[in-house]
Amino acid sequence: EQSTVRTPKLWEETGFSVQTYLDLTYSVYFNSGNVFEACEMYQEAQTAYMAIIKNKAFSNAGRFRVNLGNILLKQGKHVEAIRMYRRALDQIPETHTHMRIKILKNIGVTFIKMNPPQYSDSIVSFEHIMKTKPDFRTAFNLTLCYYAIGDQDKMKKAFHRLLTVPIEGIEDDDRYLQYGDDPHSSLVLEAIKDDELRKIERNKKRLAEKAIIQAAKLIAPVIEGTEALGFDWCVDCVRESQHNELASELEINKAIMFLKQKDFQKAVEALKVFEKKNSKIASTAANNLSFLYFLKGESNEAEKYADQAIESDRYNLCALVNRGNIHFKAGELEKARDYYQESLAIESGCAEALYNLGLTFKTMGNLDNALECFEKLHTILNNCPEVIYQIAALYDMKQDIQQSVDWFMHLITIVPTDPGILSQIGAIYDQDSDRSQAFQYFLESHKYFPSDISTISWLGAFYIDGQFHEKAIQYFERASLIEPQEVKWQLMIASCYRRSGNYQQSLATYKKIHMRFPDNVECLKFLVRICTDLGLKELQEYANKLKKAEKAKELREQRRENSGRRSGRNRGSGGSERSHSGNRALSGRQNSGRKQDQEIAIRDSSSGRKKPVDATYSDPIGELPPRPRTAARSRVADDDDFGDEELGDDLLPE
Repeated sequence: EQSTVRTPKLWEETGFSVQTYLDLTYSVYFNSGNVFEACEMYQEAQTAYMAIIKNKAFSNAGRFRVNLGNILLKQGKHVEAIRMYRRALDQIPETHTHMRIKILKNIGVTFIKMNPPQYSDSIVSFEHIMKTKPDFRTAFNLTLCYYAIGDQDKMKKAFHRLLTVPIEGIEDDDRYLQYGDDPHSSLVLEAIKDDELRKIERNKKRLAEKAIIQAAKLIAPVIEGTEALGFDWCVDCVRESQHNELASELEINKAIMFLKQKDFQKAVEALKVFEKKNSKIASTAANNLSFLYFLKGESNEAEKYADQAIESDRYNLCALVNRGNIHFKAGELEKARDYYQESLAIESGCAEALYNLGLTFKTMGNLDNALECFEKLHTILNNCPEVIYQIAALYDMKQDIQQSVDWFMHLITIVPTDPGILSQIGAIYDQDSDRSQAFQYFLESHKYFPSDISTISWLGAFYIDGQFHEKAIQYFERASLIEPQEVKWQLMIASCYRRSGNYQQSLATYKKIHMRFPDNVECLKFLVRICTDLGLKELQEYANKLKKAEKAKELREQRRENSGRRSGRNRGSGGSERSHSGNRALSGRQNSGRKQDQEIAIRDSSSGRKKPVDATYSDPIGELPPRPRTAARSRVADDDDFGDEELGDDLLPE
C-alpha cells in the first residue's frame, strides 16, 4: 500500500515521463486501483481509476467507469453508481455485447437494492437482456421483480421464458458415452469426464435447476387461487419443457407445502404418486412418507415406506436413518445401532446418524462409545448446543464432575440465557456440596424462567436451611400462584410463618387453606396443634372436623381397594409418582422432620365420652432447630445425687 501511494512522488523525483511508457503507467494505475479496492480504500481506488479515465492517451479507458460504479455500489451510493454505469454503457460500442449485458445486469440489480426499490426500472434492464442474450440469473431476477409488483400474468410469462433459456452442452451429454473398444477413446473420455470444462457445465446446470425450483416455489402461492393450483401449473409447465426431470422435485415441494399447512392427508396423497416409480425421487418420496407416518405414530406404515425407500436407493442416508429411528422408538436398540452404523459407512460425516447413534449408545448404557460419537460430531458441528449438552450430560453420568462442569460452562457461553442448563449446573454443584455456587446458578435460572417449579422449590429450601423464612415465603407464594390447586405450597407458607414466630399470620394462613381445602387432614392437624398451643376456643371445632376428615379418608381408601386391585395399583403408582416429583427439592427436609404425636381428649357431642383424636402431623419444611437447654442443665445441677451423705477422707483432695 505504501509503495502504491508513493508512486507519483517517485515519478516526480526521478523525472519519469508518463507519456513515454504508456503501457507501464496504465498497468501501475490499474493494479493500484485493484489493490486499494481490495483493501477497501475506496477513495484512493477512485483516484487511481480516474487517472486512467482522464488520460486520453489510454484506449478504452471508459470501461473503468464500471469499476467506479462498483465502488459506489459497495459504498451504498446507488444513484451515483447507476449514473456511472450508464456513462460506461455510453462509451462501450454496440459490438461489445457481452460487456454491455454485464453493465445492464449491474444497473438492474442496483435499482433493486435502492431504498425504496425501483422494480420498474430493473424490469426495463432485465427485459433488454432477455431479448439480447437470455440467461437464468436474469430470468430469475425478472420473475422476482414481477412478483414484487404483483403482476400475475407477467410472472407466468417470465417463468415460461426461464424454462426456455438454453444451457450450453446439456443436450450433448452423449459425447461422454463410449462407443467401441478403442483404448485411445477410452483414455480421452476418462480425461474429459471430470475436467474443468465438464465442471463448468455441471455448475451451469445446477444453477439452472436451482433458479427454476426457487422461481416455482416463489410464484406458486400467488399465480392461482390456491397454492396447490399454483404448484400444479408450475409442474405442468416444467413437464413440457427441456427440464422435465424437475417436475418430480416440484411435486415433492408441493407435498412439503401441504406439511407446512398441517394438511397431512394431502401431503400423503401427493407423496404416494411416486410409490411405483423406480428412481431416486421415488426413494425420497417414500422416505418422506415414512417420516410422516413416524410422526403420526403409525410404526407399521413408517416401516413399510422406509423399506421401500431403501429398496429404491440402498445408499439413501435419510432412509437408513429413519429406519433406525423406527427401531429406536420401538426399543430395538441393537437394530437401530446397525442402521445408524450402515449410514456412517456410506458417509462418515452424517450428522443425524452420528447424533442418533450416540443417543442409542447412551440409552444402552455404553457411555464411552456414546461420548466418542458426540465428540466426533463436535469436531464436525463446532459449537452446536445440542452436541455440547450431550457431552456434558455424559460426563455427569460418568461422575466426572470437573469435566461435566467444564463442558456446561462452555455451553453457557453459547446459550447464556438457557434456564435448564443453569439449573443443571446448579444441581451438579449441589451434588458436590457447594451450595453457594449452586444457589448462584439456581437464582440465575429463576431470573430467566421464574415459573419453573423445581427451581422455586430448591430456592425455598435453600432459604429455609439458612433460617431465612421470610425469603422462603416469597418463593412458596410464587409456587402457589403457579399451582393454585397444590395445597403443599400453602402449607409451607404457613409453616414458614410459624417457624419465624408469626403465629397469628400462620393461624390465618391455615384457616385460609382450610376454607379452600376443607378435607385436607394435614391442615386440620396443624390447626388443632396451634389451637392447643395458643389455647383457642376453636380447638373442639377443628378436632371434630379432623375426625370426620379422617373417617372420610378411610372410607375413600376402602372404596378404592374394593373398586379393583389393578386399577387401584395404577392410580396409586401415579399418585406416588406425582408426589415424589413435586416434593423432590424438599424431600430431604421432609424425611428428616420428626413426627410429633399428641392425643387430645375431646368430649364427643353424641356420646358424651372422651375420645382420643390423632393430631399427628409432619411439618412440610422439617423439624424446628433445637432450643438451648440451659435451664434444664441448671435443674440437673441443682439436683444433688449425693444427698446429705458425708464424704469420706479418701474422696477429699490431698
